[in-house]
Amino acid sequence: MDGYRTFLYNVAEELDKQDLAALKFLCLDHIPLKKQGLIEDAVSLFKILEEKGLLEEDDLSFLKELLYHTNRIDLLINHLNTNKMEVQHQILTKSQVSPYRVLLFNLSEDVAKFELKNIKFILSYKIPKCKLEDDMTLIDIFIEMEKRGLLGEENLDDLKAVCDVIDKNLLKKIKDFESSRVQRSTERVPVEIQDVEEMSDLQATSKDSPGEKIQDKAYKMSSKPRGYCLIISNFDFQRARMGRLENQNLKDRKGTDVDEAVLQSTFKELHFEIVILQDRTAEQIHQDLQNFQEKNHEDKDCFVCCLLSHGDRGTIYGIDGQEVAIKDLTSYFSSSKCPSLAGKPKVFFIQACQGKAIQSGITLDTDSEQQRESLETDTLLQSEVIPDEADFLLGMATVENHISYRHPIQGTWYIQSLCRNLKERCPRGEDILDILTEVNYEVSKNIDWKNKGTQMPQPKYTLRKKLFFPIK
Repeated sequence: MDGYRTFLYNVAEELDKQDLAALKFLCLDHIPLKKQGLIEDAVSLFKILEEKGLLEEDDLSFLKELLYHTNRIDLLINHLNTNKMEVQHQILTKSQVSPYRVLLFNLSEDVAKFELKNIKFILSYKIPKCKLEDDMTLIDIFIEMEKRGLLGEENLDDLKAVCDVIDKNLLKKIKDFESSRVQRSTERVPVEIQDVEEMSDLQATSKDSPGEKIQDKAYKMSSKPRGYCLIISNFDFQRARMGRLENQNLKDRKGTDVDEAVLQSTFKELHFEIVILQDRTAEQIHQDLQNFQEKNHEDKDCFVCCLLSHGDRGTIYGIDGQEVAIKDLTSYFSSSKCPSLAGKPKVFFIQACQGKAIQSGITLDTDSEQQRESLETDTLLQSEVIPDEADFLLGMATVENHISYRHPIQGTWYIQSLCRNLKERCPRGEDILDILTEVNYEVSKNIDWKNKGTQMPQPKYTLRKKLFFPIK
């Protein structure tokens, strides 16, 4: 078997049944439904694409586009020696999958199982129930609608009527597609509705600076190690309880060791040099950040700091109960104070509440001086913690004035979700803001049933470019 055939076979081996269904759907404008019935695996699909001249050893652009739309960025990176941004640029120049087909696929990805059941019920007056089988996916339904003349690029009324009932966000995507269709040319197509703004930026870049590479829109992240990842984890607050009266309620932060461990393993996989400091007083925290400010980061691409402690508005606590202003800590890394990090991303993840209010949904802990039975909170004021300078990102555990949750055995909702998504999504080539959006979604679904409390994380940033953490 020659190298090209081996390459195709290796890619095919990593595509499961769901991936294959997605690829076939995106190919419907090139491979008729009748002929698709013969396709039982990815190898069969590749053979037909070769027959149609869409897949050649010296031209893999169509395959790259298919893998991009189905979010198999890992295959682009590991097998095709490219990345998400390069394929986006390719699509700007020459898109081979129709925006209409991409729209439908993206809609199918956004629909939950319970919504799918409702869609089948709504469509049952136009499609016989025998055709709406229990195991049908939304892609299957789209194909059935197209067969019956109920759906097409210029025939979206029935689909809009369904989405108007099910999810207004889906309806908005369809309307956005319709409004942009008139301006869309066959040579340059913004294929994903949610990426139109990003595509415009890329288009403007190539127009204004033809020699500028697409990679210039992302921070450099190729050094090994990428940089330092400092983890400050406070557990033992006995000194605070023996000190000032107002901080005598600060409990030990059970579960912080779990967060500490998952942060260490996650950022080690992302090629950071890990430094863990435990049970630090306020003065020691200041000294710790100053020590890292004074290091030479010239051969590094980034700096990450994870702060796990109790807190109050605009501050975190040292284990002595003394306050440390978050903005003071981040300001150590301004361009004037730490020139070797100038123009490089400085990332802070703060596991701390931003107030004592319970956001309105397990007996859990939170991180604050004010305890609520088994809950603890870490208060921070979002508007006071990020420097005015560029290239900073703060990932906050919760929105202003509200508590964040910590399980004494499983760790915090926020840090556990953050690390899980970094491990899953960085290999796919997703940027940090997309990842933090998914963290927002996951954490917001959790409920403290005892107090009917929920939690909504909030990133705040002055990043100027895309921030990726490649695993290679």
